[in-house]
Amino acid sequence: MKNSFWKNKKVFITGHTGFKGSWLVLILNHLGAKVSGYALDPISRPNFFDNLKLSKFLENDFRADIKNFSNLNKAIKKSKPNVIFHLAAQSSVLVSYNNPDDTIKTNIIGTFNLLKAIKLNKNVRSAIVVTTDKVYLNEDKKINFDENSKLGGHDIYSSSKACCEIVTESFVKSFIDKNRCKIATVRSGNCIGGGDWTEDRIVKDCVEAFIHKKNLLIRSPDSTRPWQHVLEPICGYIKLAEKLSSQNGNRFAGSWNFGPSKVNLSVLNLAKLGKQIFNSKSKIIIKKKGLKKHEAKYLSLNSKKSFKYLKWKVYMKPEVSLKLTFDWFKIFYANKRNNKKVIDFTINQFENFKKIIKYF
Repeated sequence: MKNSFWKNKKVFITGHTGFKGSWLVLILNHLGAKVSGYALDPISRPNFFDNLKLSKFLENDFRADIKNFSNLNKAIKKSKPNVIFHLAAQSSVLVSYNNPDDTIKTNIIGTFNLLKAIKLNKNVRSAIVVTTDKVYLNEDKKINFDENSKLGGHDIYSSSKACCEIVTESFVKSFIDKNRCKIATVRSGNCIGGGDWTEDRIVKDCVEAFIHKKNLLIRSPDSTRPWQHVLEPICGYIKLAEKLSSQNGNRFAGSWNFGPSKVNLSVLNLAKLGKQIFNSKSKIIIKKKGLKKHEAKYLSLNSKKSFKYLKWKVYMKPEVSLKLTFDWFKIFYANKRNNKKVIDFTINQFENFKKIIKYF
């Protein structure tokens, strides 16, 4: 990533009030971009965006629903972005079981609305549509999914995101002038990092249990996931957006995986490591009854394409990512009334990460 590329670049982020969106706002602002955001108010209390007062880093802070095309199009027209990052979504598997209607409308119709707005706003040169590693047809066979693996989804969330991939590909082929705007979809998941208070997240549950000296209740202790710090995929997205905007940007359109190829940390081991980092005496209790709803036990990605063409890979081991994450929460809870200190700590984590990766 070149600071000269992002300096004064107009960027539009949907879902900017969420976990990943908040990190993206801070990093792009730090790189010199002029950032506008479009999202609903944050769901959780506390949350990264409001508690750190990140609206001060935005040119425009639009609060509206991605399902409303008129409001979205007006916001993009006003912001005149060169680059768009689409993160707005209903992002929980379990919530999709309880509210399938909103999941379908937000994820599929919301993405369709964004693509229509890109078609109408000629200043947009590149766009990143964020989906998930759960877009693949996962039959728990311990395989590493690559970008050509079959799409599918046992649950509504996964299937809605697989639909986003299909809709994006067909819309680009049908309506987008590739000489004007290049669009890519990115697939990553199980991101951890400071500021994620989303429900049904193991890291959030660990933090709240160990900070407040409560017992930790976990489900599916043996399930493994491609854990990675949020900085890993976000920096990949930013690098890809830069490549999309280059003279040969068409080479970088399409789908990309951003995830670890090896799954090597279970939910139980993650919880034990968190307990150790917090030096907590809380007990870890495993639920006797399993989930009533389906969740894949194994999930792993093949990200060779990203390494070959972007020099991207996961540089930090899960243990290092967890320490960065829990250190962030320690700083946050120790400095609730000093958000500048937390922001500086966040930027320092980004700057330190830049020193170890090879594609800047």
